[in-house]
Amino acid sequence: MINVIRADILGYCMGVRRAVEMAENCLENNVKTQGSVFSFGPLIHNKTALKTLALKGLSVLDSENIDSLKHNDTVIIRAHGIPPKIRHKIETTGAKIVDATCPRVLSSQKRASNFAKKGFTIILAGDKNHGEVAGIAGCAESFGAKCIVVENVMDAKKIPQCNDKAILLSQTTISHKEYDDIARILQKRMEHFQVFDTICPATSERQKSLEKLAKKVEGIIVIGGKNSANTQRLFLASQKYCDDNAYECKISCHIETPDEIPENFFQLKSIGITAGASTPDNIIDEVEEILIGKSC
Repeated sequence: MINVIRADILGYCMGVRRAVEMAENCLENNVKTQGSVFSFGPLIHNKTALKTLALKGLSVLDSENIDSLKHNDTVIIRAHGIPPKIRHKIETTGAKIVDATCPRVLSSQKRASNFAKKGFTIILAGDKNHGEVAGIAGCAESFGAKCIVVENVMDAKKIPQCNDKAILLSQTTISHKEYDDIARILQKRMEHFQVFDTICPATSERQKSLEKLAKKVEGIIVIGGKNSANTQRLFLASQKYCDDNAYECKISCHIETPDEIPENFFQLKSIGITAGASTPDNIIDEVEEILIGKSC
């Protein structure tokens, strides 16, 4: 029988769980309003969860079809948040807005806005294509501030030395090491520079929990959407531990659904499972049940 050990911290983060619960409530109340319920962009980065919500009536809205909204429709702003100009455009349609922006993301948006008003350049460390980064950048740009997104150390090195007043904020799911490396480079390039730690504590706690797990098991399964940034970072970390002789784990994989579990994992004696911040509890439970059930 396989000994399956869960990471101490895994699955839905506070912001995602809150957004999903708010969406569920909107869908239940939608029976009374007879309007449609949308999320601006995919509510979470998990295909299985999105399919479940779609069956209940949740549709995805993008910037190109905002004008089709009706007065009795509801638009949920996902945990990543949205730029102010997009919010304003939705408001002009008369549709109801349910704001599920993660409080931590909202704090970053407010900080970007406040420093933009003071004439600071806003530098964001994170994925240029991520909704959270777009929302924070939009807040800065709405006050005419210059906003620069750096994805990695190489991007940071391309920023020329200058005397501009600038602050550094991060995507909430970036790793502390990535962020610290970027900050260290920029501090040498900018004379008036402030760094704010806007990383969600759950991100570092999830990484620490994974490292602890890697010392106990032969293999690690990372569960979560293939387009989930924080899940991808967990998988990259698990691969690093597998290549380090200081850790017990030797193989790892990244799956979205239980049927993707590689066959060679069923030959192991011990498996650790962790999951990204957009992974529903039921998928984690199913993976554990299959691992235990097949080994009996």
